[in-house]
Parts: sequence; C-alpha cells; structure tokens
Amino acid sequence: MDIDFKGEHLLPGQIGQFFLVLSFGASLISFLSYYFATTDKVSTTAASWQKIGRVGYYLNFVALLGIGVCLFYIIRNHYFEYHYVWAYTSRSLPARYIISAFWNGQEGGFILWLFWQGVLGIFLINKAGSWERPVMTVVALSQVVLATMVLGVEIFHVRLGSSPFLLLRNDMEGPIFSNPNYLSFIKDGQGMVPSLQNYWMIIHPPTLFLGFAAMVVPFAYATAGLWQKRLTEWVQPAISYALFACMILGTGVVMGSFWAYESLNFGGFWAWDPVENASIFAWITMVAALHVLIVFKNTGHSYFTATFLVMISFVLTWYSSFLNRSGILGDTSVHSFTDLGMFWQLVIGILIFLAITVWLLVSRWKQMPITKKDEETYSREFWMFVGAIFLGLSCFHLIVVTSIPVWNAIFHTNIAPPADAARMRHYNVIQSSFVFVITILTAFTQFLKYKKTDVTRFFITTAAYLVFAAFITALIVYATGLYKLNFVFVLVMWGSVYSVIANGKILADALKGQFKLAGSAVGHIGFGLLMVGALISAGTSSVISVNNTGEAFSAEFAKEQNPRENILVYRNQPLKMGDYMVTYLGDSLSAPDHFYKVNYKEMDAAGKVKDDFTLYPKAQVNKGALAASPDTKHYLFHDLYTHITMTNSISMTEDAGTEADEHKTEDDSKAYDAPIAHEVAVGDTIPYREGYIVVKKLNKGVKVKNIPLNPTDISVGAELEIVAHGKTYTAEPVYMIKGKGVFDFAKKVEDAGLKLRFSKILPDKNKVEITVYQQPESQKKYIVMKAIKFPYINFFWAGTIIMVVGFLLSIFRRNKELKTV
Repeated sequence: MDIDFKGEHLLPGQIGQFFLVLSFGASLISFLSYYFATTDKVSTTAASWQKIGRVGYYLNFVALLGIGVCLFYIIRNHYFEYHYVWAYTSRSLPARYIISAFWNGQEGGFILWLFWQGVLGIFLINKAGSWERPVMTVVALSQVVLATMVLGVEIFHVRLGSSPFLLLRNDMEGPIFSNPNYLSFIKDGQGMVPSLQNYWMIIHPPTLFLGFAAMVVPFAYATAGLWQKRLTEWVQPAISYALFACMILGTGVVMGSFWAYESLNFGGFWAWDPVENASIFAWITMVAALHVLIVFKNTGHSYFTATFLVMISFVLTWYSSFLNRSGILGDTSVHSFTDLGMFWQLVIGILIFLAITVWLLVSRWKQMPITKKDEETYSREFWMFVGAIFLGLSCFHLIVVTSIPVWNAIFHTNIAPPADAARMRHYNVIQSSFVFVITILTAFTQFLKYKKTDVTRFFITTAAYLVFAAFITALIVYATGLYKLNFVFVLVMWGSVYSVIANGKILADALKGQFKLAGSAVGHIGFGLLMVGALISAGTSSVISVNNTGEAFSAEFAKEQNPRENILVYRNQPLKMGDYMVTYLGDSLSAPDHFYKVNYKEMDAAGKVKDDFTLYPKAQVNKGALAASPDTKHYLFHDLYTHITMTNSISMTEDAGTEADEHKTEDDSKAYDAPIAHEVAVGDTIPYREGYIVVKKLNKGVKVKNIPLNPTDISVGAELEIVAHGKTYTAEPVYMIKGKGVFDFAKKVEDAGLKLRFSKILPDKNKVEITVYQQPESQKKYIVMKAIKFPYINFFWAGTIIMVVGFLLSIFRRNKELKTV
C-alpha cells in the first residue's frame, strides 16, 4: 500500500534525476559517435558522426548544468527529505558553506569532476583540430564511466552509482517513514563536519577536481596517437596539457595542506595520511612524464617511458579515487569516504583505462620509435630521464605502502599499516632520500646542454655551486637546529638550497635573453623553496605550551594527547607560557561556531608587552567527540598555532547550544561555594579568592526590569567594581522594599566566577550587607590548549606560488612553440 507522504518537494529531485540520466545517455551517444567518426573510412559519414558526437557532448554539458542547479536548489532550501541534504547540511550552517556542501559528499565530488571534464571537452572540441575525433572519443568515454557513479538507477537488481537526489525514506529504514508526516519530525539535518567548515573547502575541492579532470587530456592524446598510429605527433600538444594538469592538481593538493594546517589538529600541513598520499600519485608520475616527453621531443629517446608515464598517470587518478571512495581506507585514514556501493564500479573504471593502456602499448610496441644511438652521459636529457625514474620510484614506494589495505583484501593477509608516529618516520626518511636526489638533479641538469655538454666547464660550475650551497646550508642548519634531526634531512636541505641557487643563476640568464629556460628555472626554484620551508617548519617546529605541573588531565585525554605538550588555562586567569602570558577570555556560544578567545601577550626582558593579540580556536562536539579547529597568528618568519584539546564549557554528549542554553538558571548550592556576607560602607573593599570588590556608591530609585515603583517603595542599587587577574568588571545588585515585601536582585559576573547579592541595608551602622557567592575551583571554566611554533613556514607557501608561476611560464612557452609548428 502506497503512502501519501506530506510536505515533500519531489519535483526538483525528479528534474535532477532526469538530468543525471540525460547526462549519461548523452555522453554515451557522444562516445559512440566519436568512435565511429574516428574509425569510419568514408569522410562524409565520419563528418556526420562527428556532428552527432559534438551535439551529444554539448547536451551532456547542459545536463550537468541542470544537475548542478537542481542539487544547489534542494541544498539551499534545506529539503531534508533528500538524503544528501540531510547528511551534509543543517539550518544553522552558514551561507558560505552551503556552496561547499555541494561537493561535501561523494556524489557531489563526482559531479564536480564531471563538470570540469565537460568544460575541458568543450575546449577540446574547439581547439583540438585534427585530433578532435580520437581525443574526444576518450574524453567522452571517461564521461560515461564517471556518470555511472552518480546515476543511482537499478539494473537487474543492482544499483548503479549513488544519486544525490535519493530520498531519505528510500535510503534508510525506520518506523518513522511509515508516517505520512515524517518530515514534521525531521527539524534539521546532520550538519557539516566542523573541520570542513573552512573557506579552503570552498576552493580546494574545485581546484583538486579540475586537476583530476585535466589528467584525461594528455591521456587522451597519448591514446589517440597510439590508436591512430600518429605515434609522435601527439607529444607536442600533450606537453602543454600535461603542464596544465600538473599545475592545477599540484595547486589543489597544496590547498588541501592549507586546509589541514588551518582546520585539523594534528599540528601541521602534511601527515602522510593514505588519502593525502593518494592525491599525489598522479601528480608525481605526470611530472615525471613531462620531463621524459621533453627528452623525447629533443632527442627521440625514451618514447615508451614517456607514453607509459602519461597513460599510467590517468589510471592512478582513478586508483586514488578508488582508495578515497571505496571505503577500503576506512580504518587507516581520517579523510576517506565510506563505501556507497561503488566499490566494484570504481574497480571496473580502473580496469577500463588500464586495459586501454596495456592493449595500446603492447599492440604498438614494434612500431614505437626507437633511437639506436645511446644518449650522451653528460646531456641534459640523460639526467632528466634519471630524475623521472627517481620520481617514479618515489611514487612506487608511496603506492606500495599506502595500498596495504588493498593487498590485505586481495591476498587475505593481515599486514598492519604503520601507526601514526612510525608512519611519519617511515615516509619522512625514505621520501626524503628520493627528494635529495631529485633536488640535486633539478639543479645540475640546468648546467647541462641538450645532446652534448662541455664536461670540464660543467664540473667546475657544478662544484662551485655545490660548495656555495653547502656553506648556505650549514648556516641554515645551525641557525634552525635542523642538524639535531636525521642526517638525511640535512642532505635534503643541501639539495634544496643548491636547486634554488643553481636555478636562480639560470633565471638570471633567462632574464638576459634566454627566455625559454625561465619556466623550468622558476618552477624548480619554487620546488626548492617549498622543500626548505617544509623541512624547517615541520622539522624544527616546537611546542611552546609546555606543561610543568605534572597534570595529566584525564586518562581519556592522555590516550590522544601528550599532557606534557598541553597546558590548562582557567578563564580570566593569566598563565605564563614561554615568552607569552596567555589568558582564556571566554567563548562564543552561538551555534554553529563555538570558538574560544585566547589572549596572548608577549613580554620582553623588562616585562613590557611587545605584542598583544587574541586567537579564536574552535571546538565543537561531533558525534560524541571534540572536533577542534586551530587558529594561527601569522608572522613573516613564523606562525603561532593554537588549538583546544579539552574543555569543560561544552557537553560532550551534544553540540554547543545557544547562549540562552548556556546561561540557564543553576542551583546555587551546586554552582557556588557557601555564601559569605560582608558588612561594608561606600568605599570599602571586599577581598575574595580571585581578587577584590570595591563598593563605589549606592544609587537610589534603581529600576529593575519592568517592576513599577510606588512612592512608598524603596529601591537601592549597590554599584560594585570587581577586579580579578588584572581585569575590571562592574555589577549593580539591587535591594528593594515594595509594599510589605523585601526583595533583592542578584547579579552574576560570569567571567569573574561570582554572584553578588545586595542582601541588607543596615541604617544604624550606616552600612549595607553584600553577600558574595564564588564558583568552586571545580566549577571554573577552563580549556586545555596546545600551542606550536612553526618557523619559516612562509617559505613553503611562497615556494608553492612560485612553482605555479613556473608552470604557467612553461605553458606559455609550449603554446608558443605549438603555434609555430
């Protein structure tokens, strides 16, 4: 028996689902049409197929726009009858994060990927020229495979993909859904995970998915070249697209590290998390592919290696998506999604593009161009090839270790991935070894010439720059204390400094007229600075919130945090922390952001304040656990990073409430110590545990809210000044005689932990009685916080920007070359 559900908004979801099916169908038509256009030997029918392929692709893109509009509409209007909206949004979610809720779930991420691939496909239709048919066949095929991930339809009792327009009652079971008015009980959604409520999550995923989408273009050119036996022609246009893919994907990954640095509480920008590792698989191999493509273009060597690296980069894009979205990393990564039933769909996606790669490489093996002449050992191409090999080995190591859960699933083993601390040591040492070789190669290869080099001049130049870099490195290592760490980090610093100096020389030459070298020089300088910043900031970061009290806080706390690296700060009670005096000033209790105000005062040797600022780290309860997001004070040469690790100001069983909830009436017998009455006159001082109270004056005729006063009524307010830990507060409790009744109206001074009553007037003594209630020590609000100093981290961020500029310059150069061909 069908139930007539009330209040559901089905039309936008039905339209959105229609567009999903249309997107899949249109991309399938486009793929088949472009395939026939490519294989048809009759030019007139091939041209007709090409027109149909274009129409299909444009229709696919229109459908993607329709999907986006419908999804945003149901999110913006909080239609919680849709599972996607209920799972990732709430009514209290700030408007700026409504946008990021679009790609918060797996389905939204795939739609974003489809959209960007759609944009790139339209660009190729207009710019690819004679390559359009075979290249667009591959791009349209990728659209077909991606579209199945969000189709959400059942075929032979198997659901194909997961639709963002799936209704909540169709995805979950429960007696509530037998009620036609079930929506009246669903007042709000689950909301967005606190760590995702960050502005980087508005721009990081779109950039990252554009990078993923861009990986299909060089793959499509390589596939088209092998398929159509235009074995060498595809290399020149593919270089520009490979540069673009590396630039965008690399930028997206670094944006992710920005987000982790600002939103996660592991204290850094990179933790070698499996999902973090997976995000750079394709970037590493495509960077390697770029260098080998240039080698082939200049010498004719290494064709197979270049082609293999280009094609495997796209396969690894799919593999990284599988690791992130299949649920297989659920126990080893804090970033991975849970499985939405797409496990085998993702596997099939990988196998489709892997099969294309293997089939084309094997079938065209004998026809591939091979240069019989060996490369010169002192040529730039030879060492660029060596650098690409080391990049490949670096990626291979990441894949093997990151994929331990996959090996366990395939071979039914029980290999344990490295734990957090061991994982950091493992990757840091092994990957640093690869980076040392790569940074050295990015430097001395710039002194080599293509094809052949003057050996004597090369050795003299290289040795001079190596010695100079060693001197600079020694100064840096000594000044920062990097020498106290593993020696391999010192070697990486040497290689990075050498890369910056050597490429700086090449850039200087480029500015004198050798402009074609500017892009690579700038890119390598950026990478070198990035590594310098990463080494110093991560390797020599120091915890300044050192706890010398021996306080362990709690057994549960100690499981996750080192008590030695966390300090307990009571509200409005300054505490010395290194060179700073820190004060917990209070917190914002307005949902959804629950942030804490932590004031820092940096003191000089004479005790004067050098710097005074306030940070606002956030902490919210998410599914019974404290989800903390740090706040950071940025300086030119270091960052001061602060996050909350424990607090008693919010309940761990529910999210932070409103201010009204927090300040509800309390039982004074539990909230305060036994009251103490003081007989005082104007000008007297009342001492208490945290400071003192001064009776400033008595004010007659004080009104209390809307209570009317008759001529015979008496109302007196005691104007009090409270001083606690260097801060001053005011309060005015009121004593009232109204008719035959005596009343007093107390005032609370939350920040001072006080409640004050004007309890009596003593006319015969010319005094009044002020009763003081103090919060007990156990009731005082506090935070446990951790503060870390990251020195010279701006080199990391600046290096990233410079590297992106290098990619841009290289793209301009390659596009200019392409126009002259």
